[in-house]
Amino acid sequence: MEPIKLNATPTSLQGELFIPGDKSISHRSVMFGAIANGRTTVTNFLMGEDCLSTISCFQKLGVTIEHKDEKVIIEGNGLDGLVEPKDILDVGNSGTTIRLLSGILSGRDFHCTLIGDSSIGKRPMTRVVNPLRTMGARIDGRNNGEFTPLSIRGGQLNSMSYQLPVASAQVKSAVLFAGLQAEGTTTVTEPVATRDHTERMIKRFGGDITVEGKEIHINGGQTLTGTEIHVPGDISSAAFFLVAGCIVPNSEIVLKNVGLNPTRTGIMDVLNMMGATVAVKFDESEVFEPVGDLVVKTSSLSGITIEGDIIPRLIDEIPIIALLATQASGTTVIKDAHELKVKETNRIDTVVNELKKLGADIEATDDGMIIHGGTPLKGALVNSHGDHRIGMMLAIASVICEGELFLENAEAISVSYPSFFEHLNSLM
Repeated sequence: MEPIKLNATPTSLQGELFIPGDKSISHRSVMFGAIANGRTTVTNFLMGEDCLSTISCFQKLGVTIEHKDEKVIIEGNGLDGLVEPKDILDVGNSGTTIRLLSGILSGRDFHCTLIGDSSIGKRPMTRVVNPLRTMGARIDGRNNGEFTPLSIRGGQLNSMSYQLPVASAQVKSAVLFAGLQAEGTTTVTEPVATRDHTERMIKRFGGDITVEGKEIHINGGQTLTGTEIHVPGDISSAAFFLVAGCIVPNSEIVLKNVGLNPTRTGIMDVLNMMGATVAVKFDESEVFEPVGDLVVKTSSLSGITIEGDIIPRLIDEIPIIALLATQASGTTVIKDAHELKVKETNRIDTVVNELKKLGADIEATDDGMIIHGGTPLKGALVNSHGDHRIGMMLAIASVICEGELFLENAEAISVSYPSFFEHLNSLM
């Protein structure tokens, strides 16, 4: 597609947005609904391409799923209700789909082949494949299962105790899905706490799971029951407008119904440390996932160092944090973010290279980046490289750039935020 031209330089951003449903929770609501017994109704579901890939895969596995607007109804028949698909399961651009689905399929006594787009074809799969093989699944793929296509023939699984070598909610969740089907108790130990949507979802569907510090224990042979899920707004999507509200003069933006799960709110901690003006009002009635409204205003920001245990809590927000840092006074250093290299793109290199095109003073390091702030940006031809979060970061950059910004592969944004440009324009 042709690049789109973005050349608005608003004097302020004003308005109220209802943030689309959380991508991680939307994926899991379909997965758990599909393996539970009975009907699951999901509202405020994210109708982005990634989540639609999850629906498509489970439909091919024999699950009846209907969806209209932002409502999804899943008629689950339990794990034993899944059937061998007649076709290849295509996960599109969704790393969450392929990794978590691998955990589910590892305990099913039939064969599946999973593929994705060219980006998925480059992403490492052995981090999931190896523990699932240890539990008894037969999995093969390119380079001995390192890359897609993956071929899975599941069956009887053994429980195990597994120490995650990297902090990854996707790997943790895949092992927990397998653990639901294994004999005995499976234990997963995390090096650093990662997003806990899977653990919360198991409880929501009537399952039994125990969390003791960094150890998670799950018993096999459980039966889950369909339920109702209201998906909160995705804080990873809200982050783009939090940053926009901080860096555009005379701005005030209200973001409604945002998920505020503490394993995901690293962006809020960073904004606070940098001096941003953000108010939070929690919805005390919500018990499934913490939810609230956020009000952000134009702020005077200072550079900071971001490292250590906070990184897993904001790994998806680092591209937009990098843009934020270009407008802060002083220097911002991001460390311990090796996982950026195995996202939809190598986000360290991609963020640095694309922001440099706009005039940012930024350099890549082995595990992050260094951003020297207080830098005016100028429009240029930039590229999302098929990465939705890079695309949205560059679109937000356009509102503070001098001159026109041309964004290639802007369609990637629809993976997680189909209404992004409509929402951005509504604030101007």
